[in-house]
Amino acid sequence: MIKNLINYFKSSLSARLSYLTVLFAMVLFLAALGFMFKQSGNTVREEAISHANQVLENTSQRVEAILNMVEIAAVNTEWDILRHVDSPDSMFVFSRAILEQNPDLNGCSIAFEPNYFPEYGRFFSAFSYNDGGNIETTQEGNELYQYFYMDWYAQAKLQDKAIWTEPFYDFNPNDIYSKEMITSYCRPLRNAKGEFIGILSTDLSLKWLSETVSQTKPYPNSYSLMIGRGGTLLVHPDSEKLLLETIFTPTMIAPDPDLSALGHAMLAGETGMRQLKMYGKDSYVFYSPLGETGWSMAIVCPEEDIFGGYNRLVFTVIVIVLIGLMLMLWLFRRFIADSLKPLGRLVKQAESIASGRFDEEMQDTGRMDEVGRLSNAFSDMQHSLVNYIDELTVTTANKERIEGELRIAREIQMSMVPRIFPAFPERDDIDLYAWMTPAKEVGGDLYDFFIQGDNLFFCIGDVSGKGVPASLFMAVTRNLFRVEAQRELPPQEIANKLNANLSRDNEQNMFVTMFIGQINLVTGKMDYCNCGHNPPLLDGEFMEMETNVPLGIWDDEEFVGESIDNIRGRKLLLYTDGLNEAENTVQDQFGDDRLAQEAKSFNDLKSKETIEKIVASVNAFRDGAEPNDDLTMVCLKLK
Repeated sequence: MIKNLINYFKSSLSARLSYLTVLFAMVLFLAALGFMFKQSGNTVREEAISHANQVLENTSQRVEAILNMVEIAAVNTEWDILRHVDSPDSMFVFSRAILEQNPDLNGCSIAFEPNYFPEYGRFFSAFSYNDGGNIETTQEGNELYQYFYMDWYAQAKLQDKAIWTEPFYDFNPNDIYSKEMITSYCRPLRNAKGEFIGILSTDLSLKWLSETVSQTKPYPNSYSLMIGRGGTLLVHPDSEKLLLETIFTPTMIAPDPDLSALGHAMLAGETGMRQLKMYGKDSYVFYSPLGETGWSMAIVCPEEDIFGGYNRLVFTVIVIVLIGLMLMLWLFRRFIADSLKPLGRLVKQAESIASGRFDEEMQDTGRMDEVGRLSNAFSDMQHSLVNYIDELTVTTANKERIEGELRIAREIQMSMVPRIFPAFPERDDIDLYAWMTPAKEVGGDLYDFFIQGDNLFFCIGDVSGKGVPASLFMAVTRNLFRVEAQRELPPQEIANKLNANLSRDNEQNMFVTMFIGQINLVTGKMDYCNCGHNPPLLDGEFMEMETNVPLGIWDDEEFVGESIDNIRGRKLLLYTDGLNEAENTVQDQFGDDRLAQEAKSFNDLKSKETIEKIVASVNAFRDGAEPNDDLTMVCLKLK
């Protein structure tokens, strides 16, 4: 499936253009939308934080206003109580009056020290409570409910200041509260002498307070929390957790550093916002303390509520963009495919021409755009191609004719040098072998040898340049050598004669390096003249000799000859610079040192075997590189 899709894209230009255009547009859209969504998300988050903080502040102010109302009611009533402290019955009136004036309160107790009113016995506490709108008044102290041991009484007395108690269930034996969860504002009472005489306690229903706190929600699923001074849950959407769990309770089941940090921050009376997981949901929690109570209130806003509308907008925009991209792709495919139809016909015509049908008629598209100009250019190219093929046919025929002539020239050139070995089958005292390989069809190297009387004449040469000119100059040089050597002249005289003839009318300034030798087959003496040629190897060692200039440069040059008294039993290797200067694929040369080492290692072999071994070494050294020069060798040993 994937392979077919890849092949389709490779073969269809319209598909590639369409998909690449839509892909580019999609990248731009995603980049723009991504930036927009990021900025919008930050804006939504900032607005959510601002809105939730405002709601938290308003709710805190409402709660503090309720608490202040309770405190003010207690302060105002305290003055009347102390004025009529000698009238116990009036305490019931004041207790009832507080509830009548503040219907949001659940109850009020004016409790005195034990035996403060002897006529009433040990207990005296004027208590009024709101029973569904009906205010009832009673004396609440007795042996079963010794109020002066209760926290609301004892803590205010011990601290000697007005306090808010931690919420609690009031288990009055008469079931007055019916296990109502309350919190009390308790103020110590002192007589004119400053002596502690009792406690004024006003009770506030925590249920009513919780409903008041929870009335305002910044978001539909947000909820409020309120904790006491020890972290106890005072307000929570799950009423079963109230007073039974703390904000840290979930961390005892599974460690939650974020929730622990939130709880400690609220207990420390801090104000702020934290982002954490509350009861399995990612949420933003806004918190602040509640006045002097030591309590702290928080509003929990689930993240899905804050970003719900934003996420729905993002989803809608993405769907619209995807639909738009698909519509764009369809339109582009149609438009591009229609625009490229002439190009498709042009491709078929081009394939037909490529198959050899050069007479294929190119249809005129009649278009002036790039496709039309391409069609016209291709038609012109077709006509040019036909003309070029005609010219190429003629050129190829001429080239084949020239190559044929060069092959014949090569055969003629090779036939000019001795090629039959052994060279002197009637003699067993001469071991001689020669090898010549032109770098091109014809070359400028030469060698020759023959016996004249008791002397063996031989030579090896290398004409400057390559190709046909060098081969012609080589042919002339070889013929002149044979003519002069047959006169049995010494090598230096042969060199003088050759130089005089080659220098004459040499308008191309060509020259030839040459080694000319003569060996007396009776005495073994070798006379020779080196005319600018590479020094031969004698028993694997380079010969030291006079080096004359090459032949054909100056017509009045006098050449100097040398001799070796007896060469019998010694192997002489003559070569052209195509051997020691042979190059491999990285243009490294075979070199003189390698040549001497190879020649010495093969010195005990026969002449033919020696040359074949050296040729094999050179070919291995080239490692596939084309020959850079003609290669010629002559190996000679007189037994």
